[in-house]
Amino acid sequence: MGLYKQKIFSGTSNLKLAEEIAQLANNRLGDLSIQKFSDGELWVKYEENLRGNDVYIIQSTNSPGDNTIELALLIDAAKRASAASISVVIPYLGYARQDRKDEPRVPISAKVMIDIISAAGADRIITMDLHSTQIQGFSSIPIDNLYGSLVLMPELKKHFNNFDDTHKRSVLSPDVGSNKLGQAYAKQLGFGFAVIDKRRSAHNESEVAYLVGDISSRHVLIIDDMIDTAGTISNAAKVAKEKGALSVTIAATHGVLSGNAMDRLSSDAIDQVFISDTVAIPNEKKIEKLTIISSAKIFAETINRIHTGESVSQLFEEEKNE
Repeated sequence: MGLYKQKIFSGTSNLKLAEEIAQLANNRLGDLSIQKFSDGELWVKYEENLRGNDVYIIQSTNSPGDNTIELALLIDAAKRASAASISVVIPYLGYARQDRKDEPRVPISAKVMIDIISAAGADRIITMDLHSTQIQGFSSIPIDNLYGSLVLMPELKKHFNNFDDTHKRSVLSPDVGSNKLGQAYAKQLGFGFAVIDKRRSAHNESEVAYLVGDISSRHVLIIDDMIDTAGTISNAAKVAKEKGALSVTIAATHGVLSGNAMDRLSSDAIDQVFISDTVAIPNEKKIEKLTIISSAKIFAETINRIHTGESVSQLFEEEKNE
């Protein structure tokens, strides 16, 4: 028996990130078979012993839905193989935006996702920048919600240090819901702060109402937890340039990049885009102005801290002290 030995496995959603995480955790990805039958059903099998081991499964649950089913099957297989503990590393948790019942006869889809993971047999969830921290209240198992700023902040500091000190910098929140996140970045970077009051007309569509704050003759950073269709981000960038911003830099933890996202990010109103690799970005979406930052180090350190019983929150304290 390999009692409490750390073993790391990966689903198919973001294999490159998983390989980097395992390497930085001074480990390797375990042997795993994942196949699909002709009718689309998935079949998974661990090719090594799990009995008495601490198992870590890496899988983002962005679409398609197979990624979620695959994760549930991997959890169940590990449970039935007598793993001592099962921690699921979900760099990007799909359906996290649907975190409340905002109209009649709709599900709270974020809770459904947590229920699936818990019911399958997971003991812990490790993720990054949940769309809403209240999602942790849906879960009966621990959730470690890591800060995306741990990944983005070092690169953003380098980027803005390249500008001369003649002009000021400001963080522009693309909507009221992103205020807290934007203010946190502004405080840590020492930037000014402004916000756009956004009115949404339909799902995946947004309209800009008005700007609160001064961004004229400033280098502007627009920060959000994710970029999906990039409608919100591109509208905010256009407003920033119209209001006199010298440059517009976009940063987000999760690059979902669906629909017309790449066309919008290619707009002249946007000068630079920074996203992490919590969602795998295909080559056809890697435009020149896009910089992808690895999140592997933070996840690897979190895995090792959990395995050795050390504090995960210490990671956040270290960031504040830098």
